Amino acid sequence: MKKVSLQLLVGLLCVASIFIGCSRSMSDVSVDDSADNTNEPLKIACLMSGPINDQGWNATAYQGLKLIEEEYGAEISYSESTEQSDMETAFRSYADEGYDIIFGHGFEFDDAGLKVAKDYPETTFVIIAGVSVDENLIPINVDNYEQGFIQGIVAGVITESNTIGYVGGMEIPPIQDSLKGFSAGAKFVNPNVEVKSTFIGNFEDTAKVKEIALAMIESGTDVLMSDAAQAGLGAIEAVKEKGALMIGSNSDQNSLAPNNIVTSGIDDLASCMKLVAGEIIDGTFESKSYVFGIKDGAVYLAPYHEFENKLSPEAIDQIDSIITDIMDGKLNPHDIME
Repeated sequence: MKKVSLQLLVGLLCVASIFIGCSRSMSDVSVDDSADNTNEPLKIACLMSGPINDQGWNATAYQGLKLIEEEYGAEISYSESTEQSDMETAFRSYADEGYDIIFGHGFEFDDAGLKVAKDYPETTFVIIAGVSVDENLIPINVDNYEQGFIQGIVAGVITESNTIGYVGGMEIPPIQDSLKGFSAGAKFVNPNVEVKSTFIGNFEDTAKVKEIALAMIESGTDVLMSDAAQAGLGAIEAVKEKGALMIGSNSDQNSLAPNNIVTSGIDDLASCMKLVAGEIIDGTFESKSYVFGIKDGAVYLAPYHEFENKLSPEAIDQIDSIITDIMDGKLNPHDIME
């Protein structure tokens, strides 16, 4: 009896040992599963001052978000037509929801971003066309002067009346730089050109831009450029009605007026957004102002489309030669001021 009891006791201890070992293994698996569940996707948002279908400025930001989503598997969100009075609240709302990176698409988001960033040190705020820099707040810009410069070169080469026009949105640094570059580029290739310009004070009033553009055309302007986001669509309507020519802005706008838009000055902010997001994700970004220009491939001219055969070979060669000189470092547009 004692032998049987001892054998039974040993057997029970072995079973208990196996059970304890199994319990520990299951516990370990549970911990690992729990850890895996914490790997949530990156969350990135963008605030915009206008709609994503404006075929220009805000459409570019949406393209940037989609590039980031595709490249990094990020969860993206955006807010269109954000009023200036709502910008701070909108930033805070996304930060409270745990978004890792929040873009403010436009200079007008700069002040709100600077106020909010200090309260959310774990979130990185990126202001496109901004100026402020803080530990977790960075501005990224395309070189608006260079963009305007190459648009001005085209306008200065193709004008027949020697009068070209510019209609800007808000009179803020990026738009002012665009006009300065446009004027300098036009006069670089055509010292006799006159540049008419005005700002409407916002980026929404399409009717106002159209009214101004029509008045410019009626007074002898034969080539227009508008840097006014959604409102710039009014200039496109004007050139279509009057048969004038136009240089598009920010994205390739030729499809909106194939018989009028010769080419467009592209600022590839979408690629810039993806590049900066990558640096933030891998921890290599710096608290500094990022500026991307022609040499970075962020600023360039769109194809001429139908105008490839309408412009003279000499005109196209002249434009291409100047841009090549900029790419090669032989010419710095910033050295050429009015």
